Amino acid sequence: MNLLEKEKWITFQASELEHASAQEVLRIAVETFPNLTFACSFGAEDVVLVDILQKVSPSTDIFYLDTDFHFKETYETKDRLESKYGIQFVRVSPKLTPEEQSAEHGEELWKSDPSQCCNIRKVEPLTRILSQYDAWITGIRRDQAPTRANAKKVEYDHKFGLIKFNPIADWTSDDVWNYIRENQLLYNPLHDQNYPSIGCEHCTRPVNPGEDPRAGRWSDSEKTECGLHQ
Repeated sequence: MNLLEKEKWITFQASELEHASAQEVLRIAVETFPNLTFACSFGAEDVVLVDILQKVSPSTDIFYLDTDFHFKETYETKDRLESKYGIQFVRVSPKLTPEEQSAEHGEELWKSDPSQCCNIRKVEPLTRILSQYDAWITGIRRDQAPTRANAKKVEYDHKFGLIKFNPIADWTSDDVWNYIRENQLLYNPLHDQNYPSIGCEHCTRPVNPGEDPRAGRWSDSEKTECGLHQ
């Protein structure tokens, strides 16, 4: 498809798939774009999609961005998922090690310039891996943040230049956790410690009662997104 054909296809499918199940969205995704991948962060939404994807298309690539700064519980969740499903997630790393980043940009860049830190450890690696694919799958939901409120089940990602599928865009947090409980899925234990949204250890804190679910991300700055879905 050229860009015009893709945009026409997206407009049609966005309407057709609005009320479709996550399974149906993924089925359409893998049938239309065999060369696609799923970006997994090992949060609650993503363990749901790992499970559904294993039922729909177990051969589809799943990658994760290893920022070198994840919680140990996140790495342990990755290992447990690999063991449960008999799969191996593709590890995507930044070009700079933490030591090289400190030498080049100063200690604790996540404090002095969190956006630059995210660019180095997330956005550049994501750009690199997505250049190998025609489409990608994410676990974003509309009610997670105002920046995600208009997410479609399928859309054109102008930032990275490929098709983007958001199979559970219309799910609520209750929908996610109902699926986890009903299917007895394993999940990151930090979710049970008031971490509804889990990013890097340096930039994520527990959320207090009454706070927005994403209040624990970059809470010492005005930053609300890492740049992957903007």
